[in-house]
Parts: sequence; structure tokens; C-alpha cells
Amino acid sequence: MAQFDSFEFDSTARRLKKVASVEDLRRLAKRRLPAGVFDYIDGGAEDERTLATNSSDFARLEFRPRIMRDVSQLDTSTTIFGKPASMPVILSPTGFTRIAHSEGELAVTRAAERAGIPWSLSTMGTRSIEECAAANPTGEKWFQVYTWKDRGLVEDLVGRAKAAGYGALWLTVDTAVLGRRERDVRRGMTLPPKLGPKTLIDGAIHPGWTWDFLQGGPITFANIVGRHEEDGSTAVTLADHVARQFDQALSWDDIDWLRGIWDGPIVLKGIQTVEDAKQAVSVGVAGIGLSNHGGRQLDDAPTPVSLIEPVRQEIADQATIICDGGIRRGSDIVKAIALGADAVSLGRPYFLALGAGGEAGVDWLLDFLREGLERTMALSGCRSLAEIDRDLVAWKR
Repeated sequence: MAQFDSFEFDSTARRLKKVASVEDLRRLAKRRLPAGVFDYIDGGAEDERTLATNSSDFARLEFRPRIMRDVSQLDTSTTIFGKPASMPVILSPTGFTRIAHSEGELAVTRAAERAGIPWSLSTMGTRSIEECAAANPTGEKWFQVYTWKDRGLVEDLVGRAKAAGYGALWLTVDTAVLGRRERDVRRGMTLPPKLGPKTLIDGAIHPGWTWDFLQGGPITFANIVGRHEEDGSTAVTLADHVARQFDQALSWDDIDWLRGIWDGPIVLKGIQTVEDAKQAVSVGVAGIGLSNHGGRQLDDAPTPVSLIEPVRQEIADQATIICDGGIRRGSDIVKAIALGADAVSLGRPYFLALGAGGEAGVDWLLDFLREGLERTMALSGCRSLAEIDRDLVAWKR
């Protein structure tokens, strides 16, 4: 017999009840966020071909499922740099996260702690190292650094992260200059967004975001407020900021300098060739972050998923391989593991989830990925991550 559905009084829960995929989260975020904010999160470099292929390349892989296996008990747990994780997923660092929701990184790190997975704070984060550590006291936290020209500032940030209990360090190596992000160019996007007639009109038609934005207080680069003249307290284009502050002279020799101030695992984020992965291993880094910055830097760069297998064949077990980019479903996680990745990381999906539903949206996303991972494992006959091997997938002809 038909039954009446109960009414959900919580508006966020009501919205998320209609969401079935990451693409649905994206559409919801597009409706709720001002156009300039959405495009900053959603956009890529130039013609956005790499942005598209980061995800679509996963569709080039088909499963070879095994049947008649007892999959009544599934284990998605793993260890990453010796620390337990409930599934092989890391939340990547994202800059200026509070433009999606006033809680910003605090909401994301709390969700990651509940999910039992590592979370990463960006140098350009909008909540401080210490605030995030207090919001996530027991979970695994990583810190991401760019090599600023002011090395004293980098040393200070790394020291604070170490003191606050962050366990690993991302060094982003693909941002000597900023990629041409043409959506931001068209919008005249600055960080923080400048208030003008277009902003006011956009705010009026997105009242939920506007009220949250106005209640949340000033958005700045929280970790360098008062320590640097460009701390986000005044509007600046990201391209200008990167050109003035990031060190274009970054080289392999700088790994030794970084190791001198940090004794934990270092992951190079932005490896895009087998040759550079081999070089990274030779200088002793613990992790290889196969990443093209979410398609936001060099258009037509190789996709992370296409690099996993050749990099694994070259470096064997000398470093942890993280596939950063393109993950939209639990099945994508399984494919990455089958090709030889130890874990995956993602940024844009949780940024969109935050814009769509705040902290509850991030919770929804992480539950969706976990359920998809478990479902794919069950349907392909894998009871644990150890049973996911290269025979499980094949590149389509």
C-alpha cells in the first residue's frame, strides 16, 4: 500500500535527500552559490579539456568481476604512512574554502574525522592550523605548503603544523605560475570576492549563501594574517598573488631544505611523468601525488589515473602512490587501487558538497564514496583492498 512520506523540516537535509551523485551535488552547488564563486570551485584551465578527462578517463576502464565469492564481510580499511584509515581516501587541500560556506575547513575536517580518513589544510586555507587541529583532535591531518619566496614564513608554518599534530606534508610542485583559469578571468574573480553591483545582484538571488557569508566574518588567508602583506585581507587576483609570492626557482635541491625542517612523510603533489616520479623516489620522498591540480594548471596535462600503472611499474614499492583528481564514485577508487595506487585524494567534490549542503553535504559525500566502494567490491568479488589487483580491470579497446 502507498504511504505518505514524512516531511523533513531541516532544509539542508531536505535538499540532500534529492541528491544521488556527485553531479547532483554540483548542480545543487551551482544553484546555491554566486556564479563567480561556483566557477572558482568548478572551473579549470583554458579550454578545460584536462578537467573533463580527469574523470572521463576512469570510464576507459572496465571491470572483470569475479563471482561466487563470499562477500558478506567487506573490509575497506588501510594504512597510509603507518596510520589507519577507514578507506583509501584523503581529502586534498583546497584554498579559500570559506567562500563556499562560512565554516570552511572546520566543517570539512570534522567530517573527515568522523569518516576516519586524512584531511589536508592548504597554506591558502581560511581557517588556521590551530583552529583546525582543535576541531579535529583525533583524526589524521596533513598540511600543504607552496614554496613561497619568504622561506622564513614557510618554516614558521611547517613548525606550527608539526606542533599542532599534523602528520604528513604535501609539497605542491605544479604551481610555478598560475594556470589561465578563464572562468575567473571572465568573472573578474578576486580573493576575497570584491563587492560591486554584480556581486550585490548575485547575492540577492542567492540569499542563503549571502546571509551565511555576511554572518561568517572576514575571509583571509588565516595562517598568515599579520605575517605577510598579502594575507587576503584585501582583494587580489590569484594569478597576481602566485606570481609575486611563489618561488619560481623551486628545484629538487629544495627537498633537502624541507626535510631539514620536517621529519614526517613528504608527498610531492603534482607529479605528472614517470621520470619525475623516479626522481622523487631518488631524493627520498615518501609519497607520489599524481596530480594535475584538478585540471586547473596546464591544460592537456596527463590524467592521474593514466599515470598510476606506469609509475607503479617504475618505482615498485619505494613510495606511496596517491591518485589525486577525477574521483567521483567509489568505483573510481577501486579502479585506482587495481592499477597500483595506495590511495586516492579529492578536493573539488567536497568543495562542491560544502557549497551544496555545508558540513552535512561533506558527510553525504563521504558516505556516498564509502557505500560505492563497498558496493563495487562486493559486485566484483573483492572482500578487502588486498584482493583488488590488476586483473580486476582492463583498458577498453
